[in-house]
Amino acid sequence: MTKTTNKESEKIRCRLYLLTPPAIPDLTSFARTLEETLAAGDVASVQLRLKGCDDGAIKGAVRALMPICHAKDVAFILNDRPDLAKQLGCDGVHVGPEDASYDEARSIVGPDAMVGVTCRDSRHVAMDLAEDGADYVAFGPFFASSTKDVSDREPVDPEILEIWSTTINVPCVAIGGITVENCEPLVAAGADFLAVTNGVWGYKDGPAAAVKAFNAIFDKAVA
Repeated sequence: MTKTTNKESEKIRCRLYLLTPPAIPDLTSFARTLEETLAAGDVASVQLRLKGCDDGAIKGAVRALMPICHAKDVAFILNDRPDLAKQLGCDGVHVGPEDASYDEARSIVGPDAMVGVTCRDSRHVAMDLAEDGADYVAFGPFFASSTKDVSDREPVDPEILEIWSTTINVPCVAIGGITVENCEPLVAAGADFLAVTNGVWGYKDGPAAAVKAFNAIFDKAVA
């Protein structure tokens, strides 16, 4: 996952961080959809985020989907499981507050793999993790999510992205209910990446069209 800039303005161009659906009933069909989706425009990374699956299902999904991502120079990140990320050769792992700690994840995947961490609305936690070596920090949720129960949490103020992006060099990811229709304030606030699930896979005109629409917004922001 890398930042891109508009050379004339030196503005940071936001990029798409794509999360898979929490369940993939037909892996063969989804692999074809993923390939078409990644061909539609710039995507920085894909995070495999399967919930309630055994290790065999996760391994099968990694082996089917990671080569598709790598063929498009897209980083492949595994959610929650630094052990499997290391074993399967993923580009990195993402951990949340209920998962392995950053230190534990880093010790497992090693110094060369990416480790990203969800920080919700805490700049203090994010700064500590950035100092420890986290490759990116994720803030959110910014909106209600159809893929994760965040009903007990207040939406995060986009101002946290603006403060972070103007003071810290470690990239920040915005997450939580993000769609083509609501993402512009997050882009304007300085998010380096938008983590999106249903906003792509459930887009009214299809996932490829969503990738094109997101990228059009990103391009407009740095024009």
